[in-house]
Amino acid sequence: MITSPLSTPEEARRGSLACVGLGMTLASHLTPLARSHIEQADVVFAGLSDGIVELWLQRMHPDVRSLQPYYREGKSRLTTYKEWVGLMMAEVRAGKRVCGVFYGHPGIFAWAPHKAIAAARAEGFDAHMEPGISAEDCLYADLGIDPGRFGCQHFEASQLLFYERRIDSAGYLVLWQAALVGDRSLGRLATGPAYRQLLVDLLGRDYPPGHEVIIYRAATLPIEAPRVRRVALCDLAQAPMTAEETLVLPPACPLKPNLAMQERLAELDELERASTVAS
Repeated sequence: MITSPLSTPEEARRGSLACVGLGMTLASHLTPLARSHIEQADVVFAGLSDGIVELWLQRMHPDVRSLQPYYREGKSRLTTYKEWVGLMMAEVRAGKRVCGVFYGHPGIFAWAPHKAIAAARAEGFDAHMEPGISAEDCLYADLGIDPGRFGCQHFEASQLLFYERRIDSAGYLVLWQAALVGDRSLGRLATGPAYRQLLVDLLGRDYPPGHEVIIYRAATLPIEAPRVRRVALCDLAQAPMTAEETLVLPPACPLKPNLAMQERLAELDELERASTVAS
C-alpha cells in the first residue's frame, strides 16, 4: 500500500478483524477464503476445543493463540467470551490484522465473534465474518433431512425452559446444547438427568413418550463417522450426553391443511385467470 509521506503509522496501517469458520471436519471444510484470512493475519486467535485441531492450525500460521485456557469450571462462559473479545480487540487497536478462528460457522452459537466484529466496526476498524460449514449443515446431510419438506425449528434447549416458546410438532425440532439444559449460571460444563427430565416433561406436551429422539454429533476428524443415537423421548433423561451433541425430534404428526387459506388462494387464482382472459 502506497502512503503519503505525511501519513502517521496509524493511518498507514490500521488494525482489522476477520472471524472465520473452520467448518466441522478438520481440513475438509476450510474454504480458500477462510484459509487466506488465517495465513495473512498478523495474529490468530483459536476458539477451538481440540488440541489436534490447534496443532493443525499452527501449520498455517506461526502465531496461534489458544482461547481455551480462559474457560474454567464454575466461571461464567459469558465472562470468558468477553475476555476473548478483549484479547482480539487489543490486537486490532494495536494495528494488527487479527483473525479469530472458530468451529463450524463463526456466527452460529458463537457470542464472541458477533460482539468482537460489532466492537471493531463501532471503533472504525474493518471487520468481516467468513461463514463456514456448521453442525447444522452436517446434520441435514448426515440425517437425510430436508428442512423445506416439513419445516424445521431450532432452539437452544434451555430457552424452552426459560421462556414460553411455541413448538410445531408437525415439523422437525432441533435442540442445541441439551447437555447444558437448565444451566442458569453459564458456568457449568453439563447439568444432568434431573435437568433433562424437565426438558422431557415439557416436550411431553407435544410428543408421545415413545417418540424417537435422535442424539447427533458431527464428525470433527476425517477418520471419524458422525455419531447418531436414537432413543425414546421417555428415556432421554437417562441417556448420557456431551455438550457437542444435538437433539433432533422428527415430526410427530402430519401437516394439517389450512382449508380457509387454501379457499382464499383458489379465489385469487380464479381472479388471476379471469384477468388474463379479459386482457
